[in-house]
Amino acid sequence: MTDAPITVAIERRIDPEQASVATTWMQAGTDLAAAFDGFLGSGWVRAGEGSDLWYMLYRFRDIPTLEAWEQSSQRTWWLNSGRPFAREVRIERRSGIEGWFDAPFATHVESRTPGSPLDAATTGPIVQPIPAAPPRWKQAVTIWLGFFPVNLLASWLLGFVPGFGAWPLVVRVLLTTVLLTPVMTYLVLPWVTRLLRPWLQR
Repeated sequence: MTDAPITVAIERRIDPEQASVATTWMQAGTDLAAAFDGFLGSGWVRAGEGSDLWYMLYRFRDIPTLEAWEQSSQRTWWLNSGRPFAREVRIERRSGIEGWFDAPFATHVESRTPGSPLDAATTGPIVQPIPAAPPRWKQAVTIWLGFFPVNLLASWLLGFVPGFGAWPLVVRVLLTTVLLTPVMTYLVLPWVTRLLRPWLQR
């Protein structure tokens, strides 16, 4: 994974009264990072006007170039200069181009090593690089393995509802999907995904 592009997403709480200062500060951080080898771009957005939640993304060629930036004296100085009005609450690292778009398939959260150069300037969890999403065919198999037994059981149970078979097809399908969608989403698919995780990540 060390030779794959790394995207870092940072969630910060910013003092709303210091928004103009924070805007300049965020741009200064971007300019500093751009001077480092392996820098592939960055950007930041606010959750909304008046919100104290800001998001920043930056991307480096690989882990060594990313760590050169993250462990640099320039970044440490920049983070310290923002401490009066900015607080990091979450950092997530993603590998591959999917880091810009896809939701995480799995995460491994750990804290910074006590005494590290950035420990004093950073708070909150660090989410380390995580596997890319599994191939679509594996996702399809996983969904089918969960959906088939659930649908079979539901069809059998609904057969005991008096007159259910005589209802219009649209009504039967509507009822079935309304009942099964939350069951699949909140119970079955998370369980099947955990069960098949070694195969999905292989």
